[in-house]
Amino acid sequence: MGNRASVDVWQAKGYCRPFAVIPQFGVSAALYAPPAQRDRGRGFVIGSTSRRLVAAKGVDILLQAAAGLPGIWRLHIAGDGPERPRLEQLAQALGIADRVYFDGVIGSDRMPAYLQQLDVLVLPSRTTPQWKEQFGRVLVEAMACEVAVVGSDSGEIPNVIGDAGLVFPEEDVEALRGHLQQLIQRPEWRDELGRRGRQRVLSHYTQAQIAAQTVAVYRQIVGSA
Repeated sequence: MGNRASVDVWQAKGYCRPFAVIPQFGVSAALYAPPAQRDRGRGFVIGSTSRRLVAAKGVDILLQAAAGLPGIWRLHIAGDGPERPRLEQLAQALGIADRVYFDGVIGSDRMPAYLQQLDVLVLPSRTTPQWKEQFGRVLVEAMACEVAVVGSDSGEIPNVIGDAGLVFPEEDVEALRGHLQQLIQRPEWRDELGRRGRQRVLSHYTQAQIAAQTVAVYRQIVGSA
């Protein structure tokens, strides 16, 4: 199964046999890798990436949290969609439009370099009656680049992050702002989370690791048949 929530659904329906949770996506640790160095003098760079800017991705929560941050920072938002005009208006209303960059859709060939410029990647998803975050692929891509990650507690996000990043309650602007402020003020902690993130990817989320887990499950099935 692709995530823990799917296990809960099956068990609620009466399934009581053995199961394995295998991540839905893997990354290339060679392609998604840390940059040679990061310029500490450029200010604090926050990122949010999704192909579709929709309300469920919670980017408005990130804008509100960023608006109260001290110091020199900027926010890069990748993606496009129906929410973009409202988000641009919100940035204006919050007085941070000069610090917020709407970068449009970033293709997969450009994504490693895009993530490498960041100090933190935020996935502030909100659960709706029809949807919750099923994995959060960008989390493992950023973690592989040794970028600190912060995510809401929607769906699978906390399980993907583990102890390699920070989690906040959905919709909690103050909690998200607190995490970001901590990462601004403690660069050594930020670096430590980045290292933890890459190690977590190497242990669980590379393409090779997921292939190995899949083969192990098939061997177990064949062996018990």
